[in-house]
Amino acid sequence: MSDILNELYATIVDRRQNPKPESYTNSLFSAGGDEIVKKVGEEAIEVIIAAKGQTDQRLVEETADLLYHLWVLLAWRGVTPGQVLAELERRQRK
Repeated sequence: MSDILNELYATIVDRRQNPKPESYTNSLFSAGGDEIVKKVGEEAIEVIIAAKGQTDQRLVEETADLLYHLWVLLAWRGVTPGQVLAELERRQRK
């Protein structure tokens, strides 16, 4: 996994453990799991819309938003990106 994704996840976990009132990440954690899941769904739809009829740059931006919200969801559930990567590796070996 790239360094930036590792750094992003570490920052998200840090925000959960050391809340900062002005942090968007903390606002998601404060809103709870339902709101986090809702944001993941919204971002996934925005990726689809971008892929179907918007620019490549817009697709990149929406994908970045989706990855961020997925990382927040993983941190909320206590799942690490490493666990997801391990599952992908397991599947590739089949």
